[in-house]
Amino acid sequence: MLYYITMEHKYPFENEIRNLGLKVTGPRLKILSIFEESKSRHLSAEDVYQALKTNSSDVGMATIYRALANFEKAGILVKSTFEDGKAVFEINEGKHHDHLICIECGEVVCFVDEEIERRQKKIASKRGFTLKNHSLVLYGSCQQCESKLGT
Repeated sequence: MLYYITMEHKYPFENEIRNLGLKVTGPRLKILSIFEESKSRHLSAEDVYQALKTNSSDVGMATIYRALANFEKAGILVKSTFEDGKAVFEINEGKHHDHLICIECGEVVCFVDEEIERRQKKIASKRGFTLKNHSLVLYGSCQQCESKLGT
């Protein structure tokens, strides 16, 4: 959990922020705290802005965009761009995962399936590729939206 600025605490991302050549500032820590405290794992710049606004924080969109780009560069956050073109960020936990996205409400669910991972590597290898990275996104309707649609 991130803490707001006090001199006696060490912040989980303080070194990564400093390694970017940036100061550890209140706005940067507030932005990271939004990711730590959010019920949603995937947040857009607009989501961060709205959360900060709700907390009466006066951090502008330009600061948020800059911070998110810097945090991605440092490996603190991972950026994903889904079919709608909207970029979302999540804390980099160092583990690969794929995504299910509800086309009705936009809910994003993370999952890991070892069989899918093995199959992707096998397919790439069969075609002469060494798999370095990949992104799998499945689009559908979540259970709640399906029940609302009556299907």
